[in-house]
Amino acid sequence: MMKRIQILFCLVMVAIMAPFAIQAESDGHSGELSPKDIIFEHLGDGYGWEVPFDHHHRIPLPVILVGKDGFHCFMSSKVADGKKYVDGDKTFFIPKEGDYKGKVVQQLADGSVYRPWDISITKNVCELFIACLLVLWSVFAVARWHSREMYKAPRKIRGILEVLIVFIYDGVIKPTLGNRTAKFGPFLLTVFFFILYLNLLGLMVVFPGGANLTGNIAVTLVLSVFTFFATNIFGTKHYWKDIFWPDVPLWLKFPIPIMPIIELFGVFTKPAALTVRLFANMMGGHMIVIVLTLLIFIFAALGPVVTGATTVVSIIFSVFMLLIDVLVSFIQAYVFTMLSTLFIAFGTDPGHHEEKKEAAEIKQIEEATAA
Repeated sequence: MMKRIQILFCLVMVAIMAPFAIQAESDGHSGELSPKDIIFEHLGDGYGWEVPFDHHHRIPLPVILVGKDGFHCFMSSKVADGKKYVDGDKTFFIPKEGDYKGKVVQQLADGSVYRPWDISITKNVCELFIACLLVLWSVFAVARWHSREMYKAPRKIRGILEVLIVFIYDGVIKPTLGNRTAKFGPFLLTVFFFILYLNLLGLMVVFPGGANLTGNIAVTLVLSVFTFFATNIFGTKHYWKDIFWPDVPLWLKFPIPIMPIIELFGVFTKPAALTVRLFANMMGGHMIVIVLTLLIFIFAALGPVVTGATTVVSIIFSVFMLLIDVLVSFIQAYVFTMLSTLFIAFGTDPGHHEEKKEAAEIKQIEEATAA
């Protein structure tokens, strides 16, 4: 009961203080609130990381450029907030409008602007590295435990990690792939943990989170391309036969190859579905939370009473959506892994004759071993 009263008290205090906070914000900044700019700034990439409780300062990251005159490396703080960085006779800055808006460009001697090849460690790139380190830590933490303790069950974080590994490996990968599990299991487990960590990090608004990578279609596309390659490079004769000469009536594949065209089209629509599903779900969740938060500032012009009521409603729904997003983070990582497993299983399916042959060979090996 006391906890409920404390939560209610905090919400009421936020509702009371919100109008004054908004008034102070408007006094310090004469520009109008632009929800579109705020949404895309949060969901986009950047050359710095937001400082907690201070939207106007960022943790600088290294800017690495390859221009016509060689490499250039400096910290992003030198070109932040409209500043220009002068290195000898070379000038670098970030335009606030135009084709190169938000990107570091080089101003040439004749006054023209040139966009060098940008390989900077941006916020998205840095979060990719953090997610990779978390995946490696998860794997080695469980592996080290079992190398020391053998068959003892781990606890705390290691126990949670092992539950996830067993759930995906024994519940999804092994029943679907069978004797191909050892070949593709490591890839699929890596994909699951990588997407899961990216989803959870994206829900955080400050370092080491704040980058919505799974809401970036370029990232989800690359993950889907890996599944596409794993499916088609290791595809069996049975798989390719079902694409170019499926078991359907002859008039559906000759003289007009209707079914082969549909099957070949499906080879590319499967990774496209993986790409869009993960991207749309994670992008939509982030946009809903941001829009609910912006309602506080949008309704600020209607007076303190309306603003206070809107603040309470917005905070409640924002917290609720964040909790839903945590669940969605697990679900989307699971769905992507499950569908990738199914696609790889279809591609590496040896067919009925090959399965009987493999089963006979395995039986002979087991009999010879027993003898």
